[in-house]
Amino acid sequence: MPLGEYMRTATIERKTGETQITLTLNLDGSGKCNVKNPIGFFDHMLRSFCKHGLFDLSGEIKGDLNVDQHHTIEDTGIVLGSCFAKALGDCAGIYRSGSFLYPMDEALLRAAVDFGGRPFLVCNAELTGIPLVSAGDDGKEYSFQTDCFEDFWNGFVQTAKCNLHLDTIRGRSDHHKMEGLFKAAARAIRSAVEIDSRRNGEVPSTKGTIV
Repeated sequence: MPLGEYMRTATIERKTGETQITLTLNLDGSGKCNVKNPIGFFDHMLRSFCKHGLFDLSGEIKGDLNVDQHHTIEDTGIVLGSCFAKALGDCAGIYRSGSFLYPMDEALLRAAVDFGGRPFLVCNAELTGIPLVSAGDDGKEYSFQTDCFEDFWNGFVQTAKCNLHLDTIRGRSDHHKMEGLFKAAARAIRSAVEIDSRRNGEVPSTKGTIV
């Protein structure tokens, strides 16, 4: 429990004509992900994010997948970002910024983040745009719309009120690029939201507030 005073947790629910999403986040967790997620590859990404960021995340994701995956994935980013914003509050005592370089086989990925109150995403994932295809336990074929990768992170930064840069330095596999970027982002965000004991609970801004 940071600062020995309170739990940095948040629960956010979003219900629209397109999606129904509820997530509960613990910033100071152990990497557990217990989210009912209907999109296999996306579930893999969220689990990787939690494991490498040491965030605990639970809840359920539902959406109009009969239309496409965009609404469901983007809205999940919006809800997750809202969880971070609520759990961080005024950002008192945190490091605020962080970065990480993550190697994944032939791919090398970089993430840098600043929880400075100004939402901005720079995403140079260098994806091919070709959907990833997999087979489910039921024998049916499933896919993941790779263009939704950026949609997720754009939704996240808007509500988390952070500045996030995601870059593929090199790589061939879209799977490796996306997974490596989720892991790099998790490690960068983890560094940024951790409590800096030398800050003595002060807000990490010369303005005295995170706008």
